[in-house]
Amino acid sequence: MKPLFAIVLLCGGFLAGEVMAAESPIGRWNTIDEKSGKVTSVVEVYDQGGKVFGKITGLTEPNDDKGKPRICTKCPGSDKDKPVVGLVIVKNLRLDGEHYKEGTIMDPEDGKVYKAEMWLEQGKLKVRGYLALFYRTQTWVRG
Repeated sequence: MKPLFAIVLLCGGFLAGEVMAAESPIGRWNTIDEKSGKVTSVVEVYDQGGKVFGKITGLTEPNDDKGKPRICTKCPGSDKDKPVVGLVIVKNLRLDGEHYKEGTIMDPEDGKVYKAEMWLEQGKLKVRGYLALFYRTQTWVRG
């Protein structure tokens, strides 16, 4: 009887691991324009040292009207005047319960940096940026 119990326990552990992996934000996500409903960029969410980061790996319109790669002219610090594709826009989020918190997100359109939080909800990634008491939440879908 003990070997059967061990097999059941072992299989249950594998299934729990699969469920946990399915609930991870790690991977490729499409950002969606709230007005048009179209994909605007692809963000690769990854773990680095136990914290979650996100880098823009693709844009629907990667070039400006002159045919040159879009750059972040309003970004702060070392990101200023860098190509938007390749920018790390989500930084230092850590898992707190079911949410990832205490990090930041940068908007490459205006260069502003916001406190950030993200969580999974029905297979979609909810990404929220805070400015004082105000916030905005985007929904990203797996890419």
